[in-house]
Amino acid sequence: MTARPLPGMIVFMGVLAALDLAGIFVFALSGALTAVRQRLDLVGMAVLAGATALGGGILRDVAIGAVPPKAFTSVGYVVMPLAASALVFFWHPQVTRLLPAVLFFDAAGLGLFCATGTEKALAYGLSPAHAVLLGVVTAVGGGVLRDVLSGQIPSVLYDRQLYALPAALGASVVAVTQVLGAGGGAVTAGAAALAFALRLLALRYGWRTPRPRGVPG
Repeated sequence: MTARPLPGMIVFMGVLAALDLAGIFVFALSGALTAVRQRLDLVGMAVLAGATALGGGILRDVAIGAVPPKAFTSVGYVVMPLAASALVFFWHPQVTRLLPAVLFFDAAGLGLFCATGTEKALAYGLSPAHAVLLGVVTAVGGGVLRDVLSGQIPSVLYDRQLYALPAALGASVVAVTQVLGAGGGAVTAGAAALAFALRLLALRYGWRTPRPRGVPG
């Protein structure tokens, strides 16, 4: 007899799925707004939105052999970037004015993706160190693709206002607790919240990673 999932677990998984789609949507907004700044057309906007929203997850899934990647099996993963592209195409001045809110949800997506990406990598048998690496890739990989496709130096290479570092911290919490046998949904949510909070604090107080000695800021 197959055990039926507990109602609380069903609700938790539903919330995670909703947050996942919300994170994809906000990351797609970031890509679409970059396309506007680079004066790209509708096709370029859709490409940048999709790459930003889905690139990290696709890279992770290909690396661990989870094929086809979830981006190619879930309708929501396709709809969200298209919806974000349409929104920015028609109302990009209004979306730009909402940038503080977009950054807030972008930070939430960063936290969620680094935690769930690490958890998925561990589930596929990767070592904790490699799982952390893939957790970070899940969180920041789309942004790297966005910057490369739009002809910019990837922002992760000069991690101003802390982006990769919060992702690495959240991913490390997931990996370490799994090794200690204390992993679970609550820990994943806590790690995501930690990365989210650190990113918001960096935005609020202008925290930055240090440059090499003697290099001006």
